[in-house]
Amino acid sequence: MAQEVRYASTPVAQGPAAQAAATGQAPAESGAAKAGRRRRKPADRRKTLEILFFVSPALLLIAVFMLLPIIQAVRFSVYNWKGFGPLVDFVGLKNYARVLGNEVFTDAMIHNLIIIGGSIALQLPIGLGIALLLNRKMKIQSLLRTIIFVPYVLSEVIAGVIWFQLLQPQYGVIDTILSKLGVQGPAQGWLGTPELALWTVLAVLTWKYLGLAVILFLAGLQGVPSELYEAAEIDGASWWQIQRRITIPLLGPTLRTWGFLSMIGSLQLFDMVWILTGGGPANSTTTMASFLVSEGTKRQNFGVAAAASVVLFIVALILAVSYQQFVLKRDSQPDDERTKAKKVKA
Repeated sequence: MAQEVRYASTPVAQGPAAQAAATGQAPAESGAAKAGRRRRKPADRRKTLEILFFVSPALLLIAVFMLLPIIQAVRFSVYNWKGFGPLVDFVGLKNYARVLGNEVFTDAMIHNLIIIGGSIALQLPIGLGIALLLNRKMKIQSLLRTIIFVPYVLSEVIAGVIWFQLLQPQYGVIDTILSKLGVQGPAQGWLGTPELALWTVLAVLTWKYLGLAVILFLAGLQGVPSELYEAAEIDGASWWQIQRRITIPLLGPTLRTWGFLSMIGSLQLFDMVWILTGGGPANSTTTMASFLVSEGTKRQNFGVAAAASVVLFIVALILAVSYQQFVLKRDSQPDDERTKAKKVKA
């Protein structure tokens, strides 16, 4: 009669880690693991010191040229200071009240927002269209790219002076060409008419900074795999369908990064406006930067100018953080999290 052999349902734990898990106790750390951990600590400390050594010059420059001016601007903003002598006339937040209650400054904020929206609305479609055309193979491709990019590398002062001369009323090149075509320009000039001055400045800014958008878009187009285009053409997709379904979605991170740069640049706009119009006529082209410079240099109200600079910094910081949180954050998410987010929205 065969003897029945019965085995225990629970296997016998083998090894210290398994025995510790079976008894509910934490496994004892082996000597080799302790030695490895001790060796890692000096290596990690040395790596941290190396990073701090190489980053310290950049941190020093940031502290000297960014943090210190911000602290000084906040300090000046609470004093009624004319630019000379000690800071003795403490006024608290009165300078901020004067800035925010000044109609010229509130209009300047609106002008900055108009420039932000207008720059994106004009430069995005024009720059994307030019980039798509220049992305095709042609004999003079390099020459065309250079011509498009030249205005961006041109100095703002030089570009502003050139356009100031071109836009002179009656005798300027622009009005002369229009008169030959039978079109009469504004009597006070494109920069002297309050209703047209801001839009004229916006057109000059579009000409000046369009090259940056085109170059960034071209760089993004180089990262689109050509196999996707070939597969889409084999499937019978048209040129417009390929751009709409493949090129523009894959170009999304580049478009969003350019939008961020355009927004920050529009908020800090000063030199081109100062050269073309000086903020006029009738403050119709004043920006926040030109307002604070005018208050400090022309009216000697350095306390008010410092308060305006702090307000400008806060507005730029809020817009930058909001843009990072709601627009750029999606580009830093891993692919699996991005896929989950799309499924949740669907």
